[in-house]
Amino acid sequence: MSFFYRHRVALGFVCLALAVVVCFGVCFFALSRTASERLRLTVVLDAGHGGIDGGVTGTRTGTKESDINLAISRILQEEFEELGFCVIQTRPTEAGLYGAATPGFKRRDMERRAEVIRSSAPAAMISIHQNFFSQASRRGAQVFFREDVPESVTLAALIQTSLNGMPECVRKSQALAGDYFVLNCFAAPSVIVECGFLSNPEDEALLLDGNYRRKLAHAIAQGTLAFLSRTASPLKKI
Repeated sequence: MSFFYRHRVALGFVCLALAVVVCFGVCFFALSRTASERLRLTVVLDAGHGGIDGGVTGTRTGTKESDINLAISRILQEEFEELGFCVIQTRPTEAGLYGAATPGFKRRDMERRAEVIRSSAPAAMISIHQNFFSQASRRGAQVFFREDVPESVTLAALIQTSLNGMPECVRKSQALAGDYFVLNCFAAPSVIVECGFLSNPEDEALLLDGNYRRKLAHAIAQGTLAFLSRTASPLKKI
């Protein structure tokens, strides 16, 4: 066997070994990434109303509830994604989910939201809304839950506690049971967060302030994280 032949064989073995190592590394990285993605918890955010259904409107500015809901949901998405969660929005744009604006649009819109929630199998679902009351003095954020799902009761209580702790909170509230379609469509921990009263001038002004929206989203995320930290780990802390 010549000198050059022996070296060519040795070089072939080295190249083969390097190829095996690279292949193993790529496969290991892919498997690790897949496992990591499987471990990520999903949070569904539901921005209430949309399209021709604007919800309630601000008494001073006429701002539509649907626009405020979407703005807060988008900030909330940033909060959760920064924490490593997978986030799915039922209504990612200003449009509704009903298709054509024909009779029955509201039912179609709600059923589409239910489909998104069920298919996502989330660890938690948070529906964002704004409140309205005949007495303009009524104000503050309030959380609603499905009372026959214990996890929803706990999630609502923790988010409510976080909201009550905000410096801008002038009225401490308790989370309340509510019979709402979006809470009944899937037996996962689900809540509706009524972020404030658009019938109250002070609340309306706050809800139109970008800095306050971020504080509000942060408080909702903190309450949700406190709940999920009890049932899943490891979770990055705020």
